[in-house]
Amino acid sequence: MIDLSKLLPRLVRANPELAAKLAWSRAAGEGLRHNAVPVSLVGKTLTVSVADTLWRKQLESMAGELLFRINNLLGGTRVDNITFRISPADLPPVDSARIEPPAQTKPSAPPTELLFAAGAIADEELRARFLRAANNLIARREANTR
Repeated sequence: MIDLSKLLPRLVRANPELAAKLAWSRAAGEGLRHNAVPVSLVGKTLTVSVADTLWRKQLESMAGELLFRINNLLGGTRVDNITFRISPADLPPVDSARIEPPAQTKPSAPPTELLFAAGAIADEELRARFLRAANNLIARREANTR
């Protein structure tokens, strides 16, 4: 399998917008990928669509780290700014097959702040461990309050 991060610097010359969008996808990670979608690159400004003001506010606070990751993947300063716009229509549809019906023994969904924190963890295994530990803690707290 070809490592995308090694091809991105070459792709920049041929199609800078596509390269920036692919770099966003890689830099944002799985947690953000479905909730923030890159839509255009104009000059050195990448525009990313998000669902609502909460997502925009949280991602704006992470913009510096995301810019660093994107430019690192692209092999230089190719993106100077990220603009977040509220446009839920640009986001991929929710896969209803992946949604499980709520169960009384199942803990509630993790808080948004937790998902943002997890999205900032580049290492996939470490991110998965972080989310499992947080979910276990939430489940224990909910069990103790019943």
